[in-house]
Amino acid sequence: MAVVTDTTPVPPPADLPGIVAVGSDHAGFALKQELAAHLRARGIEVLDLGAHSADRVDYPDFGAAVGRAVVDGRADLGVAVCGSGLGICMAANKVPGVRAATVHDVTSARLTRQHNDANVICLGERLIGVEVAKDALDAWLDASFEGGRHADRVAKLDALGAPDAEPAR
Repeated sequence: MAVVTDTTPVPPPADLPGIVAVGSDHAGFALKQELAAHLRARGIEVLDLGAHSADRVDYPDFGAAVGRAVVDGRADLGVAVCGSGLGICMAANKVPGVRAATVHDVTSARLTRQHNDANVICLGERLIGVEVAKDALDAWLDASFEGGRHADRVAKLDALGAPDAEPAR
C-alpha cells in the first residue's frame, strides 16, 4: 500500500513565531540555508535577507538587515550566521531594540531566550555542526522568557541602546 504524504505547510503553534528573518555572509551561507529549511519544516515562515550565494559579502550588512527586520516588525525573531557567529552578532546588536546572542549549543541557546529575551540568535558555521545548530535553534524557539529577576536586566539592556542613554558605569 502506498503512503501519501501531505506536503502542505503546517502553521506554527500559537507560541512559535510566525516569521523568522534569516541572514548570513558567505561564510555562513550553507548553515543559513540548512536552518531556513529547518524553520520551514517546523511551519515557520522565513524571510531570507541573504546572502543568496557563497560569494564574498560583508557580515555587517546582513547582521543589520536581520536586526532591522525584527525591530521594524517584518519578522518576529531573527537568525544570523557568519563564520564565527561573532561579527554578525556585533552588527545585529548595533540596531536599537535588538538583543542578539551568539550561541554554541542547546544550553546557551535556551538560556539566552529564558534570561536575556534574545530576539536574534547568531551562530558560527565554522564552529558548530549542522545538527547541533538545528538543536540549538529549536531550544531557542521553544524556550520562553522567564521574566522575574531577568526583566529588570533586560530593561537595562534596552535602555543602553536608547538615544539618550548614559554611559555604562
